[in-house]
Amino acid sequence: MELENKVALITGGKRIGRVIAGQLAARRTDVVLGYRRSRDEAEHAARSVRAAGRHAEIVQADLSQPEGCRALVATAAEKFGRLDILLNMASVYARRPFDELTSADWDGTLDVDLRASFCCSQAAVPHMRRHRGGHIINFSDWTARSGRPRYRGYLPYYVAKAGVMALTEALALELAPDNILVNAIAPGPIVAPPSMNDDERRAVEDATPLGRWGGEIEVAKAVLALLDSDFITGETVRVDGGRHVK
Repeated sequence: MELENKVALITGGKRIGRVIAGQLAARRTDVVLGYRRSRDEAEHAARSVRAAGRHAEIVQADLSQPEGCRALVATAAEKFGRLDILLNMASVYARRPFDELTSADWDGTLDVDLRASFCCSQAAVPHMRRHRGGHIINFSDWTARSGRPRYRGYLPYYVAKAGVMALTEALALELAPDNILVNAIAPGPIVAPPSMNDDERRAVEDATPLGRWGGEIEVAKAVLALLDSDFITGETVRVDGGRHVK
């Protein structure tokens, strides 16, 4: 896909989303950033887009609700008159021991990590069809892509991210006649969570064959690579420094 003068919607403008937004702007793409609570981070991402000479808008949305997904997509398309790229990045990542899990915990994670990807995609497809194609990129996780959980306490998250891969494959088949390509990215050790201490960060580095955290830019590179292709669809690409082979 030629990215100049296209419009991308990113459902999440924190950290990785901010860097992706900046890289898209560098390729002459306008960007809409959805957020729920992190307005400051979304504004920061929007400023990086504008600094590159492109247009950016931020839109508050509750993606745990189907109507919030539909409203976000409709607003994004209305702002710029089209929608070519959807990046489903919104995610809930919370540790909860199995014996303490509630149905609310389950729903809260799957509603955002899985259902929102479907709802936003379904809402975006009519806009992409009007321009004879588009790209949808979902976000899974390296553990789900590797086919087995690695950490206890993240049961709903793992199930949701495994579901994202199935959603990606099924959507790719459904939407291929419309020239809408659907892929997923499965990040590994990209950015250390703020709560991690030095020993924990080093342990992750030791467990990663490349021996380091990737940094947000590596996910952005993968996004651009998928957008540049007109023949890759239904794939889930790991960006994990080889973490899955160790």
